This record gives sequence, C-alpha cells and structure tokens, in this order.
Amino acid sequence: MENFDHILLFKTDIKSQECKEKLQSILNSYEGIEQWNIALDDQDYVLRIISYTLNHQQIIELITNHGHSCCELT
Repeated sequence: MENFDHILLFKTDIKSQECKEKLQSILNSYEGIEQWNIALDDQDYVLRIISYTLNHQQIIELITNHGHSCCELT
C-alpha cells in the first residue's frame, strides 16, 4: 500500500485567481513545499500541498497569517 502522508489537503476560502496569485510567491518560496495547487472550481477551494517535511498545522498557520481561512480536509 502506497504512503500518501506527504500530500496535505485543506479546505480554504481562496476563491479567485487574484487571491491565488497573491499567495503564489509565498507558497513557491516556502521551504519544504515541493508542489502546490488550489482547485478554484471546487466548492471547498481545495489547497493541495506536497511536502515531505511540513505538517498540516504549519500550513494552516501560513495561510491564516496571510488572511485566508484554512482547515485540514480529512
């Protein structure tokens, strides 16, 4: 069975391309984030992060510190 612990999923309020672009430089340069994307066409505006070193709480703090709501999807 494959381990997917490095894929972190979050429900957010990042609803527009403009909001996504504002976070882009932060997420692209944040140490430990290998890849990320936000599904703007999903009702939960899912943020998907691939990281082998970060945990859910670290990402939640990062996103909320930049003015958006963010909670772990389980």
